[in-house]
Amino acid sequence: MADTSRDIILRRIRESLQKPAEQPARPDFSAPLHPRPGPEDDLAIAFAQSFVRVGGVFYFCESEEHFYDQLFTYKKEKGLERLFVWEPELKKLLHAGDLVFQGDETEFLAHADAGLTSCEALVARTGSVLVSAASSSGRRLSIYPDQHLVLARTSQVVADIGDALKLVQQKYGADHLPSMISLTTGPSRTADIEKTLVLGAHGPRSIVLFLLDDAPAATT
Repeated sequence: MADTSRDIILRRIRESLQKPAEQPARPDFSAPLHPRPGPEDDLAIAFAQSFVRVGGVFYFCESEEHFYDQLFTYKKEKGLERLFVWEPELKKLLHAGDLVFQGDETEFLAHADAGLTSCEALVARTGSVLVSAASSSGRRLSIYPDQHLVLARTSQVVADIGDALKLVQQKYGADHLPSMISLTTGPSRTADIEKTLVLGAHGPRSIVLFLLDDAPAATT
C-alpha cells in the first residue's frame, strides 16, 4: 500500500528527530555591535550621511571664510531676520565675518527665528548632535527657536554615543558634568496625534549643521 501524505510527513519528522540539531556558531560577545568607521575622514563622511538621513541640513566648510559665505547665503535664502547667537566665541567669529546677528535676548521669545550654537560632539553612527547646557547658549537656544543652526569642527566627530559621552567627561570631569546633556537626532518630530507626522512640536522644525574642517593641512 502506498504511503499517504500523512505517512510521508510523519517519516520526515522522525528522520529529522534522529539527526542531532545543528548548533549555531558561538557569538563573539567581545566584538562591537556596530562596525566602527575607519580614519577621521571616514568619520566625517559617515556623520554627514547619517545626519542627512535623519532629516538634517548639512554644509561642509573648508575654511572660516567658506563658513561665512555659506551662512550668509543660508540666511538670505531662508529670509532670517534674526539669528540669535549668545556664545562669545561664536560672536567673535561672526563679527570677523561681518555677519549680522542678535547677541542678546532682546525680542527672543517673540522673534526666535533661528539660533546658532556650538556643540560638544557629533555622533557618526546616528547622525546625532550632542549639546549641553554648559555653553553660554544654555538650554533654550538649541530648543526654542524654529531653526537650530550648529557650528562644529571635524575634530568633534566621533564614532558612537559612548565616545561622545567620554569627550564630555574628559572636558568637564566626572564631578562637574553639565546640568543638561542632550542628543539631537534630526528635527523635532512627533506622530502622537492621529499618527500624522508633525515637525517642530517639541523643538526646532529644522536642524542645520555647518561642519568646519579643522584638520591640519597635509604636508608633502
